[in-house]
Amino acid sequence: MLCAALACAAVVGATVAGTQYVKARARSATVSSSAAPRTPASASASASASGRAAMGTETEQAAGAAARLAEAMRSVPVAQGAVVSVAVLDLGTGASAEYGGGTFETASIVKVDILAALLLQAQDAGRHLTAQEKAYATAMIENSDNDAASALWRAVGGADGLDAANRRLGLTATAGGDGPLWGLTRTTAADQLTLLRQVFGEDSALSAASRTYVRQLMEHIAEDQDWGVSAAADGSAWALKNGWLRRSTTGRWIVNSIGRVTVGGDDVLVAVVSHGNATEEAGIALVEAAARAAVPAVRTAS
Repeated sequence: MLCAALACAAVVGATVAGTQYVKARARSATVSSSAAPRTPASASASASASGRAAMGTETEQAAGAAARLAEAMRSVPVAQGAVVSVAVLDLGTGASAEYGGGTFETASIVKVDILAALLLQAQDAGRHLTAQEKAYATAMIENSDNDAASALWRAVGGADGLDAANRRLGLTATAGGDGPLWGLTRTTAADQLTLLRQVFGEDSALSAASRTYVRQLMEHIAEDQDWGVSAAADGSAWALKNGWLRRSTTGRWIVNSIGRVTVGGDDVLVAVVSHGNATEEAGIALVEAAARAAVPAVRTAS
């Protein structure tokens, strides 16, 4: 139960054609380098040009995705004082874009990160989670239980343990909260998208069994907590974790939502973070509007 905001833009992927080199050896005696077959200059130039063209195309695709997302987000009403950031990745096409900027408190979306850290530590130790750890994990993800989160926060070593896990997971702009304040961990939309890729992608520091475990918990969120990025899904094909927190210092709400949605048969990862919302309800409406606008914009860009 907690949240934050961010953004930018990027489509990932690049293929650069390389130059071939063939080494020839004589049957007996040394052959000079001038005797070895060489790639014709025209072929080398062609390969180089093809590589530049591919990179240019990908740059154009990234710019197109960013522009479409920015245009789509202009239709999302953002109340005075509120800030929202979004990051989206279409797992099928690889199209990706981010909108917004800055770092935000995670509130309860950090619970996915805490579980990922616990699973990494268990993998390193060559063990399975204990029955108690599984009970805490289920309560923490499915019901957003704060006591369970605090227990696992201590188990992973607090901020130090989370930060160490995040270095392995590829989160570069996330810092664990001070002392027991896991909900005040700071992050970006881009980092939350990276975390989702670790959970729902194949190239991950988490084992296949660990990824499946997290996914299953995120697919069974309590009914009163199934709002958020699920607004962009077709039917009930989603997996998510939300976070909501009223800051005592400002009276304003952090409302965040991260997860996977299925749209038109495609799996799409979405992270929406926001803060400065006047009420929890206003924050939920903002997060859902952002998800509904962002997902089709990035899918169109692909």
